[in-house]
Amino acid sequence: MPTTGPSGEVPARSKRTDAVRNQQTLLAAAAEVFATSGVDAPIREIATKAGVGLGTIYRHFPTRADLVVAVYRHQVETCAEAGPTLLAAADSPLAALRQWVDLFIDFLVTKHGLANTLQSDTSGFDALHTYFIDRLIPVCAQLLDAATESGEITPGTHPYELMRGIGNLCIGSDTDPRYDPRRLVDLLLRGLARPNSGA
Repeated sequence: MPTTGPSGEVPARSKRTDAVRNQQTLLAAAAEVFATSGVDAPIREIATKAGVGLGTIYRHFPTRADLVVAVYRHQVETCAEAGPTLLAAADSPLAALRQWVDLFIDFLVTKHGLANTLQSDTSGFDALHTYFIDRLIPVCAQLLDAATESGEITPGTHPYELMRGIGNLCIGSDTDPRYDPRRLVDLLLRGLARPNSGA
């Protein structure tokens, strides 16, 4: 519970912390709704998922494009921060890589539709793509290097190639219910693994 100052008011820093936490909760809810219902999902559905009123969402994100961009950046950061955490906690570097790829696929599913939402702002979309590459390639490289050093995968896989390949396999998953990109991504990861690595 936040402490109060002499006047009985909650300190500004505590208010800022609460505001950031609330915004993160809202963005996580929006990402989940976008993943299941698409980027054009009703804002009311996101508000219900987050447990907030419509006014709260519009106060933070006046347009749908603002919300989509914020969700995009939020998910990039979530993926980036998850890499080292998974590497420290997983049974093996390859297991950490697999778990991270699963998060990455969740992000890619949400990312589909972003281009249509931001089609009038090509420069903005390009800047987001650069941000995505700059943040996630080093994380993927760290996971690949660890799995290579542990002898679980063969050397020579470049992080950009792997991410690009996974991205290509995810295309169409939101329009064809018969297509499961995760199964093909699993085959791709099995192809990277050394024999007897447990993949």
